[in-house]
Amino acid sequence: MSAEIVNPRSDHTIDAQDSLDSIDPAFALHRGGKMAVQATVPVRDKDDLSLAYTPGVARVCSAIAEQPDLVNDYTWKSSVVAVVTDGTAVLGLGDIGPEASLPVMEGKAILFKQFGGVDAVPIALDCTGVDEIVETVARLAPSFGGINLEDISAPRCFEIEARLRERLDIPVFHDDQHGTAIVTLAAMRNAARLTGRTLGQLRAVISGAGAAGIAIAKMLLEAGIGDVAVADRKGVVSSDRTDLTPVKAEIAAMTNKARISGSLEEALAGADVFIGVSGGTVPEPAVASMADNAFVFAMANPDPEVHPEIAHKHAAVVATGRSDFPNQINNVLAFPGIFAGALQVRASRITEGMKLAAAEALAAVVGDDLAADYVIPSPFDERVAPAVTAAVAAAARAEGVARI
Repeated sequence: MSAEIVNPRSDHTIDAQDSLDSIDPAFALHRGGKMAVQATVPVRDKDDLSLAYTPGVARVCSAIAEQPDLVNDYTWKSSVVAVVTDGTAVLGLGDIGPEASLPVMEGKAILFKQFGGVDAVPIALDCTGVDEIVETVARLAPSFGGINLEDISAPRCFEIEARLRERLDIPVFHDDQHGTAIVTLAAMRNAARLTGRTLGQLRAVISGAGAAGIAIAKMLLEAGIGDVAVADRKGVVSSDRTDLTPVKAEIAAMTNKARISGSLEEALAGADVFIGVSGGTVPEPAVASMADNAFVFAMANPDPEVHPEIAHKHAAVVATGRSDFPNQINNVLAFPGIFAGALQVRASRITEGMKLAAAEALAAVVGDDLAADYVIPSPFDERVAPAVTAAVAAAARAEGVARI
């Protein structure tokens, strides 16, 4: 009897002899994985073999043992990133485990290469404890020039990143936090410029107090936003609440100068900016209550918190996380150039100044073409990665974390 499998696009069960490749082109693209290892040197004969492997390799190993910094010149370490996940917060799919996360991690790795020229290796860990993850990544770190943490659920992701940054002398970057924040800030800078305002004149409301929401709030504060409030499922994260986690208590103390409390909808009244990183739906009357020339960045994917058709009725600038609408807030605009710049100068860490520089460089790519439907460049704009790379490398040198 033949095995049966489920059509991933319906509840229809099909015979295993029918290939999933014929049902959905995504399966055809993923067959066999999206990556392969490719040699950068030839091994054509015994002379090549004696240099690439024994005995020639032993001379290189001995030199590195005597001068450890030579590892950056004579191995791939200084140009490769580990993309590390535990599979607990994958896309909008949630906690699906390490094996199921691998297609996303492979995808992230090929984006590193395609857009930043950075080699990357996907690593899916079969552990979820903070101590286990930190210890495992720290022990893997000698093989890599940087660590990109990916799709690790909050609030563990905050502690994992902080402890690894403290322990390692290579860049550690949780893209779900900082990549999202950098691209959001870049888009907001241009939206403010388009409407003749500065960041300091804006009040923003963020829907979502997870990894992205917390990071966006902190970056907007670093960049000089006038005021920002963060809301979770229970309403505005404010200091008068008694149910806050330590991370939320910290952000409550840093934000909400207007001392707003209550629901997200109440906070939006008179606000200049809505930033959605939580899913759900924001009622149209709440959007209509925002200030004139408002910005709506509804980034939940595939269903934005505010549909662009509704947002355009009330906002001067609308952005989403989707590629089929203008102004896509896409992390691929940031992380390849950020790591390329950090690796270029062998930075020991990625600083706040490097992140701000990346956002400024990304915003500057738009230049004089700025328009309501063009406040952020396309991921396929070939100017993006070089601009971000150069800005991050320069900021690393200015902040004293560059080693070359």
